[in-house]
Amino acid sequence: MAFVLRHVRAIVALPGTVTVFVPAVIVACAGARSAQDLPSWATVALVAMGCVLLGIGLALMTWTITLFARLGRGTLAPWDPPGTLVVRGPYRHVRNPMISGVTMVLLAESLLFRSLLLLIWCAAFAALNAIYIPLSEEPGLAARFGGDFDVYRRHVRRWLPRLRSWGEMPGPDAP
Repeated sequence: MAFVLRHVRAIVALPGTVTVFVPAVIVACAGARSAQDLPSWATVALVAMGCVLLGIGLALMTWTITLFARLGRGTLAPWDPPGTLVVRGPYRHVRNPMISGVTMVLLAESLLFRSLLLLIWCAAFAALNAIYIPLSEEPGLAARFGGDFDVYRRHVRRWLPRLRSWGEMPGPDAP
């Protein structure tokens, strides 16, 4: 039960705040635009793109949280990180699939609500992570996982996914 509570706390505190609480406050304060002023094909396109991005983003978030729990024996939170370097699933293509998933959800929300302020929030979230990850998260990973992280970092890019998965990691989490 304590294991589940650790994950629920981390999910609510981090992606929950970023993708639910902050957008809800933005929409409540600024409102959302109506689709009535768009041609019907544009409304359908915006909703379709929003739904696709939302689905992919939620799937990435769920997949990475599950991998952190099962393989990493930790959470997505910096105060309770995985104890094992996770290099499976989407981590074979890109080093930060959780951030990619959250960004997709935020972009989807900006499309679905037709909100420029949500789009600005999405850009701010991406910019903050572009600063935080190389300055704080990656040095911490290098300190915790040493050479394994260095090998992984050399083969898998931070933001742009590899088309072919990388699977050369030795050890218990290797393919």
